[in-house]
Amino acid sequence: MAQTIFHPAAGRGHANHGWLDTYFSFSFAEYYDPKKVHFGMLRVLNDDTVKGGYGFGKHPHDNMEIITIVLEGTLEHKDSMGHIEAIKAGEVQVMSAGSGIFHSEYNHNKDIDVKLFQIWILTAVPNVQPRYDQAAFNATDRTDRLQLLVSPMGSDDAGLKIHQNAWIHRTLLTNGNTITYTLHGSGQGLYIMVASGSISVNGTALGHRDALGIWDTTTVEIKADSLADVVLIEVPMR
Repeated sequence: MAQTIFHPAAGRGHANHGWLDTYFSFSFAEYYDPKKVHFGMLRVLNDDTVKGGYGFGKHPHDNMEIITIVLEGTLEHKDSMGHIEAIKAGEVQVMSAGSGIFHSEYNHNKDIDVKLFQIWILTAVPNVQPRYDQAAFNATDRTDRLQLLVSPMGSDDAGLKIHQNAWIHRTLLTNGNTITYTLHGSGQGLYIMVASGSISVNGTALGHRDALGIWDTTTVEIKADSLADVVLIEVPMR
């Protein structure tokens, strides 16, 4: 029988630093909830709004698969591998921190906010050589279907690659339409975040920024109760 955990938007951690307004789905920085440390190998899902001209100065990471989905605006990225990139709305960045990397992230614009989801997934392969990639994903290619953004290294699946048996999809469901997600074998779980709109997942209603984790199942049915932008993160549960 399927197991589920519901994370309402209002129950997330929150910090407002003026230049950064951020919500935490899982324990992060000064926010700690022993019941919300991770969902399987999904360790972080932060919902960030960064004011124009501000950002995160140079800081280190290692042994983590870091995925950034830009929802609005443009994020500027610089790292110790020599990459200087602008990641626009609709684009996705992956960074395998591996044996160690330094990077900074800033709002590329001075006059508009940048809004993004930053996702951290625990790596399956420690101390690999750090790597970086990014790509643009057309919104029309996810209307009423699953658009694959991220998939495991070495797989034949589309999407940017990470060192974990994890898949990230995005879909834009129109009101009344339903899709069925099939998990990639036993031991996998699916974390569903509503970026906008409202959906029902196996009969459970989710609204704006609500999330639901589900595991011990093979398929998940998602129905749109309005026009809904949804991010789906499948990870190993152990």
